[in-house]
Amino acid sequence: PPPSPSRSLPPPPLPAAPGTPGPEPEAFLRKMRRTVVAAMLAACAVTRGAALLRPRALPAARRSLRPSLRSAVRLSATEANQGQQKQKKQQKGQKQQQKGKGGGKNTKEGNANYITPRDEDYALWYQDVIAAADMVDASPVKGCMVIRPWGMSIWDRLKQTLDGRILDSGAQNAYFPLFIPSSFLSKEAEHVEGFAMESAVVTHYRLKAEEPGSTKMVPDPDAELEEPLIVRPTSETMIWHMFGQWISSHRDLPLKLNQWANVVRWEMRTRPFLRSAEFLWQEGHTAHATAEEADATAREMLEVYADVVENLLAVPLTPGAKSPSERFAGAVETYTIEALMQNGWALQSGTSHFLGQNFAKAFDVQFQNKEGKREMVWATSWGVSTRLIGALVMTHADDKGLVLPPKVAPTQVVIVPVGKPGTEDAAAVTAAVDKLKAELQAEGVRVHVDDRDWLRPGPKFFEWERKGVPLRLELGPRDLASGSALMSARAGKLAGEKQPQSLETAAADVPRILEEMQTELFEMAKARSEARTYETDSYEEMKAVFDAIDASEESGIPEKQGFFLVPWKCDAANEKAIKEDCRATVRCYPFDANEGFVPGSKKCFYSGEDATHMAIFSRAY
Repeated sequence: PPPSPSRSLPPPPLPAAPGTPGPEPEAFLRKMRRTVVAAMLAACAVTRGAALLRPRALPAARRSLRPSLRSAVRLSATEANQGQQKQKKQQKGQKQQQKGKGGGKNTKEGNANYITPRDEDYALWYQDVIAAADMVDASPVKGCMVIRPWGMSIWDRLKQTLDGRILDSGAQNAYFPLFIPSSFLSKEAEHVEGFAMESAVVTHYRLKAEEPGSTKMVPDPDAELEEPLIVRPTSETMIWHMFGQWISSHRDLPLKLNQWANVVRWEMRTRPFLRSAEFLWQEGHTAHATAEEADATAREMLEVYADVVENLLAVPLTPGAKSPSERFAGAVETYTIEALMQNGWALQSGTSHFLGQNFAKAFDVQFQNKEGKREMVWATSWGVSTRLIGALVMTHADDKGLVLPPKVAPTQVVIVPVGKPGTEDAAAVTAAVDKLKAELQAEGVRVHVDDRDWLRPGPKFFEWERKGVPLRLELGPRDLASGSALMSARAGKLAGEKQPQSLETAAADVPRILEEMQTELFEMAKARSEARTYETDSYEEMKAVFDAIDASEESGIPEKQGFFLVPWKCDAANEKAIKEDCRATVRCYPFDANEGFVPGSKKCFYSGEDATHMAIFSRAY
């Protein structure tokens, strides 16, 4: 029998007249969905009744259904075209918006490893580079950082090299407490003034539940310390307290100690490696019988720092003396190594201090000289920190990621086997890779084989590139058949192109290529630093550069910003005025520029009075 009226299908829609605009895509889709659903319900109803139909009635039922199904999927050409065109237009607009605002594969929103170009935002570029290289991660403690294994291994390489040089100078390693009695800090007036504003203080030694049964913990009022403890911002006071117990005769001098430790300085504005509330460092402390010997030691250690930083990290430096306003709290002289980053900002990369007798007097450290008379000892302190990793990054990294000089790279060569695992070819490739690795390691090359079989070669290449590994060698069946590997260099004259490297000569060629890359990185950084060092006798000329940068709100790399070498009359008030006026500070009185300088031979570029020094001004981290 024919379908009952309750199961009748809706009439088919009338076709649109030619040229008649169709409905909006949303309305059209709703209409189509209603029609299809009605047809499906009718089909189900007919199907349910089909078992009761006689066989000859089935064709009639099917025929009654076909017009409704055809009407459900019948679309006017106008509706279809207009709907598709509008949808494409919307999608295109969204893609353009994403491209402009950030989104998609080549933006931070679409790619966790995206690196902001240096010219676009230098500060964000730096953050992106160290994150993409897996060097550091955010800490739940504000201002502190988590140094990940790749970043820590770079610090370990630096630490290992520097520690050897420190021990060669006659110093010995020791360790002193993390906590310092607050009374110690107040014994040296300049010292306490310099660190009081950034000291973390421990006042209690026990916690208790805020309320019975509560999980919230608060300091126990009954566990307050008799004397607050300062979390080590530096160790001069603690070490000189101990020196007072160890030194009594000229035979005890010189006393040279070094400590590898962490320190806490409660910085308000932090940036990983460059400035953080807690950081790792090395601090050396020495005691001497004469001022000349102490000052010579301070200068000697600065030379050690300069040599290690330039030869290991390939970072060119300007060594010099700090102005009185920039000296370490409590120092008579502070010597510094200043580096210039790619954006023209300076970075203090290490300091060495001649402390005179200030700490000896504060802690009453005397010795009996050869004539039997009592004298105060003379002191030095010197240190570098994980800030050098920040200098390394901002000197060499590019828009692809980290670039590591071979001498400090944890891995100098990564070998990536290419091919299908489990095949006969793969076994031959594995044997060749093992042989190549052994040959390179025998030459002192640090090698890693990336044999992760769950990753394709492309992602491996990208990972090691952004981590800054100097050389990558790809080895597959075809390479093996030709007796070579495909080599890619991260930096230097060989960068940018893959080229064959003979397996037979790889053990001899790779160390030479790494040495050449180390030299090239240093020379490129040196040329960049020299190009951004300007000599001027006019303060207005220097100020105009900084004013132009500020006016343009430049966040990338300004065209002209760097070191300004100027004649200068040492004056703390004028130094402060310049800092307030254009945010530039005296970075140092460079040794080379002042070696032959005659005071009074030039006029100060700011005051017009007789100059006392040649000085370098710059904005600095």
